[in-house]
Amino acid sequence: MPSVMRATAHLLAAYDRELRTEAEMRGAAAVTRIGPLWLGTFPGGSGFVSYRDLEGADPAELVPRVVEHFERDPGVGEVEWKTRAHDVAPGLHEALISAGFAPGEPESVMIGEAQALAVELPLPEGVTLRQVADEADIRRMVAMQDEVFGSPRPVEGLLAELADDPTIECWIAEHDGEVISAGRLHPVAGTAFAGIWGGATVPRWRRRGVYRALTAARARSALRRGATLIHSDSTEDSRPILERYGFVKVTETTPYEWHRP
Repeated sequence: MPSVMRATAHLLAAYDRELRTEAEMRGAAAVTRIGPLWLGTFPGGSGFVSYRDLEGADPAELVPRVVEHFERDPGVGEVEWKTRAHDVAPGLHEALISAGFAPGEPESVMIGEAQALAVELPLPEGVTLRQVADEADIRRMVAMQDEVFGSPRPVEGLLAELADDPTIECWIAEHDGEVISAGRLHPVAGTAFAGIWGGATVPRWRRRGVYRALTAARARSALRRGATLIHSDSTEDSRPILERYGFVKVTETTPYEWHRP
């Protein structure tokens, strides 16, 4: 096996071992097990389904049980079932669609060395970067992300997550008092990983180095915290940026979402 393929296989194995199930339940208000599945109920009314391996399981039997579980909790308005392309799960897509889940856009799971990202990069004139923690700045950050993504999410869920886990960092880039780019850093306790999430940049500021600088700042912070590997679910906008720093695509992920009728 060529060295690149060996390295990718090694990173994928670490991803499956360290970043699924327990790691994805961090911050959950309640966790329930159904067979190989981990079902998390999170502040803000969202549910999440995680697992490490579905080989031998019957999705047609598991998926309706998941929907029934979350339907019993009136506080849950939406549920995400996050699939991975390398999983052996025949019939899962059909079972999810039949139960009312809708697939979102696939994203690339990227993993690489934090050190490779932790470079000093120039910023456009007048642009500043900083880590933020107060509620007013968090709300400004989320408002920009909602506008960019076109899918508003309740900010209360993030505020509750930040209160529960002080290791999560929020970073913004500003110009003339406007938030023009933002993203979070999520160190994964007990592992070498930190995740970079929520990356968004307003369209007129793209391709000017702002997001790259924001990513570099988060990578430097990850290293200070002892994390040596960065993982990210990347859109086609951010994937090439990470590839330029030696990151590799280990698999693809597609979110399936269920919304309470």
